Amino acid sequence: MVLGLLAVAVSGCSTEDAWRLGIPEAMTTQGESIEGLWFIAVVAAAIVGGLTYFLILFAMVAYRKRSEDLPTQVQYHIPIEVIYTVVPFLIVVGLMYATVVSQNDVLDEDPNPDVSVTVTGLKWNWRFTYDDAQAPSGDPVTTIGTTAVVPVLVLPTDESVKVNIQSEDVNHSFWVPDFLFKRDAIPGRTSSFQYNITQEGAYVGHCAELCGAYHAFMNFEVRAVSPADFDTYLAARERGLTNPEALIEIGQEPLAQTTEPLDGPAAATDSTEEGDA
Repeated sequence: MVLGLLAVAVSGCSTEDAWRLGIPEAMTTQGESIEGLWFIAVVAAAIVGGLTYFLILFAMVAYRKRSEDLPTQVQYHIPIEVIYTVVPFLIVVGLMYATVVSQNDVLDEDPNPDVSVTVTGLKWNWRFTYDDAQAPSGDPVTTIGTTAVVPVLVLPTDESVKVNIQSEDVNHSFWVPDFLFKRDAIPGRTSSFQYNITQEGAYVGHCAELCGAYHAFMNFEVRAVSPADFDTYLAARERGLTNPEALIEIGQEPLAQTTEPLDGPAAATDSTEEGDA
């Protein structure tokens, strides 16, 4: 405990970061529920840990050896045994209840979401498909990355966004750290979850499941924009603009570059600029 506090003190973190104990600020309403569960668990652990340290130190001082006489032996102390049984039980039940409440909040889905997106993981890339938007070709509006450019998923703030996630080959995992949530993409299975993003910004995402040689480069970016900008962006894509062109139209940086180009059969499965369809 002391070493943990010392590590926080010398790490150079701001007071606010230190108080958050390493968890990033949630950028979705679902993440806020997870954040609340995190703090409940941390507070419970701190109380139990502090009480345990106190009892250890108290016993060391109060019952240290003072003579060669055998101290009074106490067996079957019913009140203490009851406390040792009931208190941990109540703590476990309380944490389970908080977990179920948070889980229900995170997994709750609006039957009529404002936006529906299908996310497909593939070696070693992401394909983002807007289910309700149609490109001039008649196919759904789609974005996919290239070997040098990570795919950019544009989403609105303050609206319900349903994400249908799937995989074309092996297990992947769709993870945006600032959203405090990840979901595995499993071949042959489509699962879904919802976001309600609360703040505009650019949020880096990763594959959180070791999926092969270029797993480390399987990154993406979520651009959270205002609902009006999102409507403008989607209308531009439906007119046939590429993802970079549509981003420029709403005043966004067009591309998110990788740290270094990949040198193998990584990422893109087609040859279009940022793989737009």
